[in-house]
Amino acid sequence: MKKRKKWILLGSVLILLLGFGLIQFYAYIMKDQWNERDIAKDVAKTRAGLTEVTKAQKSVWDENAVYWVLTGKNEAGTALMVWVRFTVDGKFAEGDDAVFAEELSKGTSEAQIRGIIKADLPDITIERLLPGVYNGEYAWQLFYKQSGRYYYQFYRFSDGSRMGEGYSLPKS
Repeated sequence: MKKRKKWILLGSVLILLLGFGLIQFYAYIMKDQWNERDIAKDVAKTRAGLTEVTKAQKSVWDENAVYWVLTGKNEAGTALMVWVRFTVDGKFAEGDDAVFAEELSKGTSEAQIRGIIKADLPDITIERLLPGVYNGEYAWQLFYKQSGRYYYQFYRFSDGSRMGEGYSLPKS
């Protein structure tokens, strides 16, 4: 009976140590991304007047830049979307054009773009929809599945119009 309790206790301790190790490994892996997101939030608050952040999304399409796009409200309660540019090595891209803020009422909200997509591409499954930048324009990046294949398509943030022909990914 004593041996059984000993093994149960030892097994429990090992499981706890393994769980703690996995949590620490996850935190180590995600630390850079979390730091980048926190920098983007601070920059959006100081340069764009964002007081409340409801969503922060990372967009990587351009080979020279990475964007964090934050959605939230300013002090007046106006809904904003703020693009914060980073270099590919994770540093904030200093400069006047590193931060762009726009009121959602002057652009296309996520709900509006989903309606546009549904009308434009009715028979697709949306895998991911996030704001980003495409060819220097602020856009919505759509990743979707249609007839067993995956595609990317971009829509302008300003008016919801389609940008280019999109990209199809090879079948795997």
